[in-house]
Amino acid sequence: MTLPEKELRKANRLINEKSPYLLQHAYNPVDWFPWCDEAFNKAKSENKPVFLSIGYSTCHWCHVMERESFEDEEVADILNKHFVAIKVDREERPDIDHIYMTFCQAITGHGGWPLTIIMTPDKKPFFAGTYFPKNDRHGMPGLVTILKSAHRAWEENKKDLERLGEQILNSVYSEDNDYQHEVLSETIIDDIYKQLESSFDPVYGGFGNAPKFPAPHNLLFLLRYWYATGEKKALEMVEKTLDSMHKGGIYDHIGFGFCRYSTDRKWLIPHFEKMLYDNALLAMAYSEAYQATKKDKYARIAAEIYKYIERDMTSPEGAFYSAEDADSEGVEGFFYTWTYEEVMSVLGDEDGKRFCGIFDITPSGNFEGRNIPNLINADPSDSDFIEICRKKLFETREKRIRPFKDDKILTSWNALMAASLAVGGRILKDMNLINMAKKAVSFIKAKLVREDGRLLARYRDGSADIPAFLDDYAYLQWAYIELYQSTHEPGYLIDAVSINEEINGLFLDDEKGGFFFYGNDAERLITRPKDAYDGAMPSGNSVMAMNLLKLSQITGDLSYSDSFENQIDAFSGEISQNPLGYVYMLTSFLGYIQPDQRVFLVSDESESRLMPFINVINENYRPFTVLILYGSRYKRLEDVIPHIKDYTAPAGKTAAYVCENFTCNEPVSDLDEFARLMS
Repeated sequence: MTLPEKELRKANRLINEKSPYLLQHAYNPVDWFPWCDEAFNKAKSENKPVFLSIGYSTCHWCHVMERESFEDEEVADILNKHFVAIKVDREERPDIDHIYMTFCQAITGHGGWPLTIIMTPDKKPFFAGTYFPKNDRHGMPGLVTILKSAHRAWEENKKDLERLGEQILNSVYSEDNDYQHEVLSETIIDDIYKQLESSFDPVYGGFGNAPKFPAPHNLLFLLRYWYATGEKKALEMVEKTLDSMHKGGIYDHIGFGFCRYSTDRKWLIPHFEKMLYDNALLAMAYSEAYQATKKDKYARIAAEIYKYIERDMTSPEGAFYSAEDADSEGVEGFFYTWTYEEVMSVLGDEDGKRFCGIFDITPSGNFEGRNIPNLINADPSDSDFIEICRKKLFETREKRIRPFKDDKILTSWNALMAASLAVGGRILKDMNLINMAKKAVSFIKAKLVREDGRLLARYRDGSADIPAFLDDYAYLQWAYIELYQSTHEPGYLIDAVSINEEINGLFLDDEKGGFFFYGNDAERLITRPKDAYDGAMPSGNSVMAMNLLKLSQITGDLSYSDSFENQIDAFSGEISQNPLGYVYMLTSFLGYIQPDQRVFLVSDESESRLMPFINVINENYRPFTVLILYGSRYKRLEDVIPHIKDYTAPAGKTAAYVCENFTCNEPVSDLDEFARLMS
């Protein structure tokens, strides 16, 4: 619907919201409510069921369902007469989304967005699904049919539906579903490796068949497994997957950055939306792959991803936007695809034919009559030629109507990108990336913390709101830890330690272990989930496990080690049942069973004099090594590492202490001797 058409309609309540997704529906004829007490009170007083629709602003099928149904007067009339309709942005309220998506998956066997729920006024669902067309089609019931049936059932069998909602709720979230705690054996690490190996696609990389998701945390695990065991196949799987993803159409070869996932096995045809979190995790994986293999192509790809983030996804204040849409001009992928004639007109006959030959661009096209540039069947050697052509095509593409950008700023995704930039900057020796990370964290601390100190989840249009969830806190702690490792500024480690107390106070399950999804001061929903499953992003509980392990290694405080063990124990039963669902949690367990290595560089020399020692650490892949700098400039460390005062250096020299398995070697001051010790 164009803006003039929208202005002819009266806005509904969503016009007062900050979420771009909710604002997209603000001129629907549906009498939408945001999630609020008013909506549920209305449902109770008028004896109506609640129609809940959950999605996000860059979701292609959410747009389709809006065009087909929510902009339709017939559908709106049914919803307005017989239901109370609520819209939720899943990225703003992951707590609501998590609960009702779990329900949908439990009763239908699948999930996705848009998520469609019909429930009682007391929030207990009795129907769930995802996308529905307006009318019955190809054996799929239409939304009109579903709404009429639900209304009739509510009128005739309300008590039965209320009872059904109660039964389903009890079944899905029953205490009986809790897994028994088990002692995880170290053999589970080999088991998960074998499961990844068995699902690996040796031809195109990645795991499983179409649709294929990047799952970067699988690659981070495999890199560590290769390092720990020497298993070459683990590294080969990482490289094959990284190479294949980059060659495919899932990578934007003209403007950089990765799309959400591939609809086919070859990584050719993406779902064109670009998400901040995917690019954060992928840039981290490519950076670590460069560190492990010394292959420059991985450093180049990581740098390109970060360039895309800096150019297109960074706010003037240094925070990061959430996502870019798959659609532009009403067509999925239009912004990113080309006709053969368009490329030829930009590059000319000779260069155009050469470029098209490299990037699989043909008159017939490889995607709905247009072309997705890709390198699946090419291994080009003339990078200078490609870069010249790419810049020309990029400049031309910039004149097109861009996909919609979701400009809300989420604490969790910003913190994840900050962690990624800190890792990337450290490995690529790019201080600009580290400064980007520092700016983003500074923005969070300045704009996303309530007056009473409570972290908030979302910022947009000058306003921060929604009490932060476990993921927000866990990812922010991760960013603090990585920034400490990249800058050696004690303040970041102090922040990581300080926020841990807040996390425990708000989210820790004192009885059974693990952390709840939302805080004990937040809105109480029909259940309080505690989830460790690693989906597109590692779960908050998995990130907390890694954070606790890192804090234990850096500070030497065994209470963090105890907390880590409790964290693993809390989810041990679930992990044993389905290890592939907990790869990032198991990545921390792999780190736990390895001999940890702590390196203390003690010196009052300038950082430039220290850099050769630091480079010995950072230039090689050492996933289980932590580096701590100490001297007069770092005295604040004594607040969180009291025993660090025991480490001294001769006047005017640097002393390097290499400590493994609770034992430190004699300090060395000679750089070559230090390098030999580290090797």
